[in-house]
Amino acid sequence: MGRGTAELVDLLVLLGMGAVIPLGLTLIDEPGLARVRRYWPLAAVPGALSLWLPRGGLATGSALLYALGTLALAAHAPLRLARTRSLAPRETAVLTALTTPSVAGLALVAERSGYRLLGFDLDILALTVPHFHYAGFTAALVAGLVCRAAPASAAARCAALSVPLGTLLVLAGYFVDGWAEFAGALVLTAGMWLTGLLTWRDLRTRAADRTTAALLAVSSAVLVATMLLALWWALGEASGLPHPTLGWMAATHGVGNALGFALCSLLAWRRVGHPGRLGRFDPLTNETV
Repeated sequence: MGRGTAELVDLLVLLGMGAVIPLGLTLIDEPGLARVRRYWPLAAVPGALSLWLPRGGLATGSALLYALGTLALAAHAPLRLARTRSLAPRETAVLTALTTPSVAGLALVAERSGYRLLGFDLDILALTVPHFHYAGFTAALVAGLVCRAAPASAAARCAALSVPLGTLLVLAGYFVDGWAEFAGALVLTAGMWLTGLLTWRDLRTRAADRTTAALLAVSSAVLVATMLLALWWALGEASGLPHPTLGWMAATHGVGNALGFALCSLLAWRRVGHPGRLGRFDPLTNETV
């Protein structure tokens, strides 16, 4: 991975640490998460610092502080499961969102220390960090929110299950082969496209103001292109067919998902979290307002 690509990936990770996860946490109605949000900068700041330090002890220590923050977030998953006693699709998506940043945190510690965790190349570990901020945390959370907004929709339930399953299968593909990773990419893409379709067709048209509608429109439309690129890359890796380079993927798929999907969708859902932002129905509470 070239220096320019590595710097771009670091910027995407920085956005995930400093904006995407804190913004997403405001959309999860879980007791105790308010404290995690309040102290999140204590993890995010050293995590960001680790990206710009040379590999070694100081960078590893800073990354470890971030990993501890992600573990504190993941600790709320079993607490939520014990409280809700539910593995309904939307709950599965939220549990995935709570736990997947810890994979990114672990990969960051290994990469910053120069340790080839489980034999993986350091470039793969570096790319794992943004993947589990965006495909892991954000995509699962948004799929869960869409499912909560349309609880009677079979497509929404399918999306809320497909995104976590696809993320898990992509991770498993790292240990198997390129074709297993491609299968995971297919499932993940199906879930994200369903999420985008429901957002465009049902939620965008109910937005009470143009800004929210525009954010929802961008977040859903961008998935068409970014996930096609993901499929192209995964197929090329598995088959040996020509496919984009990692640098090109970071500049297109990575930037598109980070800015166009993750940031726009979370900002839109933050707006609709206020009563009446989606007409007379608040999708975050399933209540008429």
